[in-house]
Amino acid sequence: MAYWLMKSEPSVYSIDDLKRDGARGTGWGGVRNYQARNFLRSMRKGDLALFYHSNAEPSAAVGVMKVVGEAEPDPTQFDPKDDHYDPDSPPAAPRWWQVQVAFVEKFAEPVSIQDIRAEPSLKEMTLLKRGRLSVQPVTAPEWRRVLGLAGK
Repeated sequence: MAYWLMKSEPSVYSIDDLKRDGARGTGWGGVRNYQARNFLRSMRKGDLALFYHSNAEPSAAVGVMKVVGEAEPDPTQFDPKDDHYDPDSPPAAPRWWQVQVAFVEKFAEPVSIQDIRAEPSLKEMTLLKRGRLSVQPVTAPEWRRVLGLAGK
């Protein structure tokens, strides 16, 4: 099993939205960064991810979700009415991918970016090194420590 951190602005899609979507999950699409896309393509069913609210006060890890469906073409790239439309991505060779994720839990206390920065064992976390990356790996020790900070 691998661990990940996946970001969304809560005003666009929040952990509460994911919870409402239920066990069937939702497509984690709209990612338009090649490195993040490659991470999506390497995810496997059963992997776990921290749901991270970005551009929030405070930005924070707010819960856990599970990958319930492996990489598939992101349909938003083909929809001219969608903000994530990419006219240069042909359906026969799609450029952008998504995975299906489902709600696991919401933390009683979010783990803020300040909490993460203050934790010495997390100083090498990708979140702190490549903060703008919307999908990123998390090591097993980092995963355990963030869950510890969340009271798990």
